[in-house]
Amino acid sequence: MMMRIALPNKGRLADGALELFERAGLKAEFRAERALVARLGSDFQAIFVRAQDIPEFVADGAAEFGITGRDLVEESSRPEIVELLDLAFGRCRLIVAVRDDGPVDRPSQLRDGTRVATSFPKSATRYFESLGIPIQVVPVSGAAEIAPHLGVADVIVDLASTGSTLRVNGLKEIGTILESTALLIGNRNSLESAEAGRSRDELLAALESVLRASEKRYLMSNVPRDRLDEVRQVLPGISGPTVVDVLDKQTWVAVHAVVDADVVYQTIARLKELGAEGILVTRIERLMP
Repeated sequence: MMMRIALPNKGRLADGALELFERAGLKAEFRAERALVARLGSDFQAIFVRAQDIPEFVADGAAEFGITGRDLVEESSRPEIVELLDLAFGRCRLIVAVRDDGPVDRPSQLRDGTRVATSFPKSATRYFESLGIPIQVVPVSGAAEIAPHLGVADVIVDLASTGSTLRVNGLKEIGTILESTALLIGNRNSLESAEAGRSRDELLAALESVLRASEKRYLMSNVPRDRLDEVRQVLPGISGPTVVDVLDKQTWVAVHAVVDADVVYQTIARLKELGAEGILVTRIERLMP
């Protein structure tokens, strides 16, 4: 049985999802340019729908898996959905904002009955209930930033990444409801079957190998044999560096190791201090534990 994965058809998560699957060896194969379905390898089929609809598709069993934002999963609040993997892209925040020329600097200063313009009514209501502030939700489907300037609402609850859109529209952030990234989600009931369980494990292994590799680099270098103990302290790798004799050079050895991407420049500097030469750093496509 081919498992269905609901993917965003456009927007901030669409390109990231397709790129991740391609890097995991599950490149989408479309029958036509505007097709709404595609094969992902031999075991999965992608269906392309709006990101905000994906939690409902998965919860209702129309797809066994889906990729969408945490903000949309939280807004859906469907108990049938289980989070399988944080995919670490599409990072943004669901925030509370007000006019920057107003006196309010934090959510606790808002009065009861404050009008809140948002396309996330459930999340906004839960947040303000946790603060003991009853609100009046003003549903909007887009361009919430204009609402405070038109007198439609006093506050907005909306997604932000850098905050530049808020500043351009004369708004200031006064609170964060949640941090959001893309998630792989599944249908809790569907995954109880043995077949779906195997598909889940295979999918998780493929995607995790890509995410794990994105944080690492493969480093190779020639180092003096008499400095090898010191080099081992610089290049611990996953289970220690691989050491290979360099042909016809008794005083040198080649070391290979997997290192954290965010400290590569420091690692190179320390190796050069130890006399290393011929340092080569490459990206890793996939990394299995």
